[in-house]
Amino acid sequence: MDPPSTPIMCRVELRRTALNSVLLLYLFGVFGLSQVCSIEVTTPSELHATKGDTVRLPCTFTSTASPTSKMRVSWSYTPQTGGPALVFFHFLSKAELPKTGQFAGRIKWQGTPARGDVSIYLINATLNDNGTYTCDVTNPPDVFGSPKSHTVLTVTPKPTTIRFSDVAVLMAFILLPSGLITFFLVGRMLCPKKRHNQSKAYRSPIEVTEGEETGVSPQAAYIKSTTCCDMCLMDSDEEEEYYSMQKMHPREEEYVESQC
Repeated sequence: MDPPSTPIMCRVELRRTALNSVLLLYLFGVFGLSQVCSIEVTTPSELHATKGDTVRLPCTFTSTASPTSKMRVSWSYTPQTGGPALVFFHFLSKAELPKTGQFAGRIKWQGTPARGDVSIYLINATLNDNGTYTCDVTNPPDVFGSPKSHTVLTVTPKPTTIRFSDVAVLMAFILLPSGLITFFLVGRMLCPKKRHNQSKAYRSPIEVTEGEETGVSPQAAYIKSTTCCDMCLMDSDEEEEYYSMQKMHPREEEYVESQC
């Protein structure tokens, strides 16, 4: 009876071994993999900029392990027209900026890995920078999960605008001198007419002396208006003045004598 019990015991032992193996695999999957699959990288889906701007390409990550010297960050670029991805930036203990190619001298590292920030700046954006930018972070032992994230950058031409300084310069060097010259010429044309009109302005009866309205000089008008009766009433001084004026205007003298 003893021999038949041996196979049964072996089967029980095999079942126990298999059960322990499954339990170990389960525990490893729950506790082991959860420790290496928790990294998460995040970037905005889209970014918009104007030509010539400095664009911030933000990228953050979360990890169960603190960043160490083994943490690696890389940025790659895929053109909008398509093609292979170009890795242009690396960070491994320190930033390795691009020295050649499209992004040479135009990338600035502004990340803080201890705070989960691995962002960069793109200086003087151009229309050729349109495309997809990928941020890739690995932080051992967290090497699985979602270590990459993509953002699409769209750069548009800068709109043409007239600055106030440009308008001021235009007015100072073109419009202002031409306006002064025009004002001077118009003034020269109008001033003679104004003086001519003033010379012919209406004069009141008080301003018009006797003899001016008939075109005769004041002295001649005085002699002409003198009658014989007036001459009789003149004193010696007035007679001398009268005769002196008669010598200057002999025609008026004849006219006075005819009245007498």
